[in-house]
Amino acid sequence: GSSSVKFTALDMQGNAEMASGVVERIGLDNPQLSYANSRGNHIERQVSVSDVRNAMGIIIECLTNKEYGVVKINQEIEAVGHRVVHGGEKITEPVIVTDMIKSVIAEYGELAPLHNPPNLKGIKACEEIFPHAQQVAVFDTAFHTTIPEHAFLYGLPYSLYTQDRIRRYGFHGISHKYVSRQAAGYIGQPIEKLKIITCHLGNGCSITAVDGGRSVDTSMGFTPLEGLIMGTRCGDIDPAIVFYLMEHKKLDNLQVSELLLKHSGMLGLANIGSNDLRDIINARDKGDPQADIALRAFAYRIKKYIGSYMAAMGGLDMLVFTAGIGENSPLIRSMACKELDGQNALGIMLDDEKNADGNRKLCAIHHDTSRVKVLVVPTNEEYEIANETLHVVQNRDRIRT
Repeated sequence: GSSSVKFTALDMQGNAEMASGVVERIGLDNPQLSYANSRGNHIERQVSVSDVRNAMGIIIECLTNKEYGVVKINQEIEAVGHRVVHGGEKITEPVIVTDMIKSVIAEYGELAPLHNPPNLKGIKACEEIFPHAQQVAVFDTAFHTTIPEHAFLYGLPYSLYTQDRIRRYGFHGISHKYVSRQAAGYIGQPIEKLKIITCHLGNGCSITAVDGGRSVDTSMGFTPLEGLIMGTRCGDIDPAIVFYLMEHKKLDNLQVSELLLKHSGMLGLANIGSNDLRDIINARDKGDPQADIALRAFAYRIKKYIGSYMAAMGGLDMLVFTAGIGENSPLIRSMACKELDGQNALGIMLDDEKNADGNRKLCAIHHDTSRVKVLVVPTNEEYEIANETLHVVQNRDRIRT
């Protein structure tokens, strides 16, 4: 991110997480380091850090520390996988970082100005600190490059797609790919034969239709603003609302952007001063009608996307909930599936007891009579990035040829 670096060190031979943490508030007041290793050491402290290069220096100091580090020297780290948000149509899979790849990341910084530029800074910092290691870029948009043209186009002049690259790109692809494969493995069926809907519900939310292991539609679009109601983002709205705000509320471009991205969603709807779903549920339970309508609007939008993607794929074998809300809120899972279980409905029936006990673990929460399997699958984007990185490094000679 623009002011933080998250990191995880993994031993891929043993599929074990060795250490993880984050350096936050880079370039701001009171930068903070949080670090923990698999032996139980945990560190929280203020650090002096002004840029990503400084942050990476602090991270490697932690990883190689004699007391609480997990490697002795930098050279033990053989590869570094980087999450990059936007690769557009040019990059459709994880790739070894080259000058050409860095130029593409820079190019798509125009479409992801808050993400691609800091992603690129992180890559350059790691190239300097780990010159011996293979650098691999794993793109959030890559999983969605299989979406067909009729699904990614907007009803705009076609030239705006061909000349200006305006289309649905989709995001959270690393998470959607990971949980769809985990879900298929859990039920013991090949993903190539399954129709799956994955619901990534956190502060940012998106839903993806996965047909035969391929993304065929997703709720986020040209930017991560489209789709579901989110923590502070509005999701789907009538575009003419923007013109109304500018004409009648006298807001300029930046003010409209700030409103839609940072002051809308559950924060704006619930009107309790928080976008944290736990706070909103607590307010609803205490009788706040505004919090109640916000929760119902949030769940209703999820339900609409589930139904539309079932129609688009011509059926559904499995519904998956993941991310902070999806993994931890039986209430939202129940509300999103409500009334989908009737005789003439969509065949999605939760088991209330399983749903109540289904947090933070890979498990099935559907009733035995449900035609559609419903799963909670904890996402692990760090492991997915590491696994993709390992695959690329192990196959780099074949990929190059």
